[in-house]
Amino acid sequence: MKIFIRNLVLCALPLLFAMGAGYGFTRIQGSCGAMVGALFAAKCAGRQRQYQARFQLAGAGFGIVLAATLGTWLEHRGRRAVQRTTSAVQRTPLEGEPS
Repeated sequence: MKIFIRNLVLCALPLLFAMGAGYGFTRIQGSCGAMVGALFAAKCAGRQRQYQARFQLAGAGFGIVLAATLGTWLEHRGRRAVQRTTSAVQRTPLEGEPS
């Protein structure tokens, strides 16, 4: 169950970063009407959606890189622990053999 939850969290990281980047963009940017005025607000809405999509894509890309790095590090750490325990088991002398 621990492995399942760890993988679930790793897979959710890109989605969480994308949602966070989109939310951050809307918090920073505000509305088009406030930004460029009522006259150009209609043209601004499409451009704002494009920028928000780019922010979300960048956030998802960062989340993917972070999840891949974290997953690789956790896998490497787990393999080292397994190798350490198997090498410790192999070094113990058998019964009847001189140490």
